[in-house]
Amino acid sequence: MYRLLIVDDEPAVRAGLRSYFDWASYGIEVAGEADDGDVALEMIARERPDLILTDVRMPNMDGIAMSQRVAEAYPPIKFIFVSGHDDVDYLKSAMKVSAVDYIFKPVNLQELGAVIQRVAAEMDAERSERQLRQELLVKLKEGMPLLREKFLLSLIGDGAPNTNIGERVAFLELDLTVDAAYWVLVLSVDDMADVLGSRSERDRQLLWYSVLNIYQELIDTYFRGYAFEHRNGEFVGVLRAADADAAAPDMAEALLALAGDVRSNLERWLKLSVTIGISDRAEGLADLAHAYRQAREAADYKWYLGKNRIITMNSLETAASEADGAPKYDHELNAQLLSALKADDADKLGEAVDRIFANLAYNRPGGLKYGRNMCLQLVLAAGQLLMELGAQSPELEAMEAELWEALFDKETLGEMKQLLESYLASAMSRIREKRTGKVANVVERIRGFIEQRYSDGHLTVADIGKAVYLSPTYVSLLFKQETGQTVGEYLTQVRVDKAKQLLRDPQYKFYDICYAIGYTDPSYFTKLFKKVTGVTPSAYRDSHA
Repeated sequence: MYRLLIVDDEPAVRAGLRSYFDWASYGIEVAGEADDGDVALEMIARERPDLILTDVRMPNMDGIAMSQRVAEAYPPIKFIFVSGHDDVDYLKSAMKVSAVDYIFKPVNLQELGAVIQRVAAEMDAERSERQLRQELLVKLKEGMPLLREKFLLSLIGDGAPNTNIGERVAFLELDLTVDAAYWVLVLSVDDMADVLGSRSERDRQLLWYSVLNIYQELIDTYFRGYAFEHRNGEFVGVLRAADADAAAPDMAEALLALAGDVRSNLERWLKLSVTIGISDRAEGLADLAHAYRQAREAADYKWYLGKNRIITMNSLETAASEADGAPKYDHELNAQLLSALKADDADKLGEAVDRIFANLAYNRPGGLKYGRNMCLQLVLAAGQLLMELGAQSPELEAMEAELWEALFDKETLGEMKQLLESYLASAMSRIREKRTGKVANVVERIRGFIEQRYSDGHLTVADIGKAVYLSPTYVSLLFKQETGQTVGEYLTQVRVDKAKQLLRDPQYKFYDICYAIGYTDPSYFTKLFKKVTGVTPSAYRDSHA
């Protein structure tokens, strides 16, 4: 209901307006009456009406003066003036104030109804507009974090706009100053393929939320600023000094301390390895886009300097100066690598690989992508050589296919180098065996080693590879190709055969037999024995003792 105040110096007029008009049918209730403008002002302060129906001429304070006072103090209140036919000049003044309508005395109830209906409709529209505006303000407040993030993303992307940036910062209630000194930190999560591959989408979102929380809390400890996610696995910090007069050495020390704390806390609480790039000082919000590019370039340089590091622009300048004096990449090194591979010269092969990656590290700004492409070329060339020598095998082809996929998951040249070295070692072993015809001899040596060491519960393919001077990968491939069994399957067969032999002698306890053949868990041994033989160790002993 809207609240109405009737103001008129004639009691009969006030009583008639109150009693002979159906205010409730228009959604209005009479909140009170006043016989003069000055009395009405006191009631208005107390009752806060929505609508005032007032006479123009009154003894102490007329309706015009009262409406002027009310318009200043309570702008939303509406006025309808009641006037005599000789009050035209007064009405002109009234319409300049805040009157929404007027009627002449004597009051015609039908005319009054039309005016009130029009005024009520106007107040309904204004009330709906206020409610809508309030709802929009609530939604705006709820969406403020997203608006802030969008604005911060625009600062590091397109740069600060030339106009109204101060107004936007104030509207978003950001603790930023247009001309202050800023720094940008880019946090890049290492080993993204492993991090994402082992988590559901829900777990990934929870992980990124936790990263942001830790990042922001630590920023608040050292600086003023904001942390936000820029892209998958990359988080940006926009920082400014808490002390405007902080000296440059102090700021450099604080930046490194913050980066170190962020890195150690993420590793401690979330088991995440991260690389952090730090920009040079940015002069004002307008320079943040450039500072972000610097920090991003620094973080991306982990392909050369390694992961789980803090990289500043000084680090990049040092690396660049080293690169200036390095020889350009020599494609003749590829030919030397293939020559060493064909000649079965492990020393020269290792030397060629070292020189190739040293050149890649020094001479390519886009080193990671270029290094990956060079690795793929070398794998293709090695595969072609294997085909020419008739040494290719399904196992090596499978290894080559896996290598292609694995290269795209690696983030440093060092990791790519390890993958390539493992593949080349297997390829060289295959070439050697193809030439010497000693494949069968190698398999027998593997079998002999297993039969000697089967009781070692910690025996691995890597141990076997060391014994026969081959890489673990190639040992697995070669044994499977020549015997049809995996190394693990053959080891299980040897252990089960030995268990059968011991079970035939009643003096041996089950757990003694389990430990003697390399198993530490009797329950696991029992399940494995039944899986291989079809019967439990007890049943086997009963039937063979």
